[in-house]
Amino acid sequence: MNAPQPGKGSKGAESPHAGATTRSGAAAAPQTVNAEKQLGNFESGIKLFHSRKFREAREHFLRAAEGPERDVAHRARLHVTMCERRFEQPAVNLRTAEDHYNYGVALLNTRKVEEARTHLGRALEMAPDSDHVHYALALVQALAGDLAGAHDHLKRAIELEPRNRIMARQDADFAALAGQPQFQALLYPEKKSW
Repeated sequence: MNAPQPGKGSKGAESPHAGATTRSGAAAAPQTVNAEKQLGNFESGIKLFHSRKFREAREHFLRAAEGPERDVAHRARLHVTMCERRFEQPAVNLRTAEDHYNYGVALLNTRKVEEARTHLGRALEMAPDSDHVHYALALVQALAGDLAGAHDHLKRAIELEPRNRIMARQDADFAALAGQPQFQALLYPEKKSW
């Protein structure tokens, strides 16, 4: 008989469900923490993904894929795949000066200066009198800190196409150089006579 005994009070007797509630409550707490960690990893991964930091994002997505929430884990696995695809560099088949120029400009826009310099250099080898290639190389040299190289390429771009002078005056990438004496003389030759 399990009736409460006098003197022991009713505190010692618990319903069979009371322990279950405590146990499931204790089990639910770690799962909630794990779900919160999972969501935190997923959200961190998304931020890194949008910042184009794919390797770091992949690590967060891998951790999120191991969490208890199935929907979050599924989305995390999808993002792992997307990150891995971003790692793979597609084979680039560049044949002409324009191909190298366009690819070099794309690299320049993402500030991959050394790679851009390589492709623009190849474009210049193939088409030495292309004003737009000289102009882009002037930008690359300026961003790389080679002011003399930037000046020489910009000068040649202007010689080949005088409208490049006006473009360079309005180009934000050349704004920092416009105050340099050699660039002022190149961009504003009319000021010499003042």
